[in-house]
Amino acid sequence: MTLLNSLPDIMVAPNGARRTKADHPAIPLTQQELVETAIACQAAGADGIHLHIRDAQGLHLLDAAGYARLLDAFSAAVPDMYLQVTSEAAGRYMTEEQIAVVRALKPDNVSVALREMTPSPEAWPTAQAFYHWAADKGVSIQHILYAPEEGALFLDALSAGKIPGTHHLLQFVLGDYQGTRISRPEDIQPLLDLLAGAGSAHTFDWMLCAFGREETGCLTEAARLGGKVRVGFENSLWNADGSLAGDNAERVREVAQSIHAL
Repeated sequence: MTLLNSLPDIMVAPNGARRTKADHPAIPLTQQELVETAIACQAAGADGIHLHIRDAQGLHLLDAAGYARLLDAFSAAVPDMYLQVTSEAAGRYMTEEQIAVVRALKPDNVSVALREMTPSPEAWPTAQAFYHWAADKGVSIQHILYAPEEGALFLDALSAGKIPGTHHLLQFVLGDYQGTRISRPEDIQPLLDLLAGAGSAHTFDWMLCAFGREETGCLTEAARLGGKVRVGFENSLWNADGSLAGDNAERVREVAQSIHAL
């Protein structure tokens, strides 16, 4: 059971905002497919799921009513799973639209990219109001940080009181969709060294996701260093040996077994 304001040990991200069945036939897009994927991934070792929904054309969708229907279905099908929705822009939504969906839904858990909330210094008043609203309403935010410099900005925001609280949920990202940044296990420790600079005033529950064929190795190293992991077809379709995974449950199973071997 995931404790209040903490992350699950293994979160599956089964579809993301971009990939379709043209990328892999087992990418779940419909509500029924997502529920079936969650059940299979829970059996394989996942105790949380990161949720994206799509419109009728299969495109990334931020919609409070659509999320509410999906969360109801998941609460019935996998009542013990940690459920997290995304606020990702994915090139379709502006910051104000992302915030509006989260305010309308008031989810228990949501992932929010710092770079999307603060695309410019002038965006900080709106972002600060949103972060404080979420804290007041009990909406648990996992802050997505794509690069060490974003981690530094995050710590500055904590010091300035722009982001409230003393315990924070983080998502570190290694690599990217384009393959221009390779996911490397050795890049994890510098991120943790950065957090150490926050001193004793703040604590962090952190998770890692990694793109491409290096996913399993990076996630195993993250677990060795005390982190949580996010695995699945949003970030990688491949097993550690380079073979194409059959489905999300296969990816969860491999990562779970690798972590348990530690």
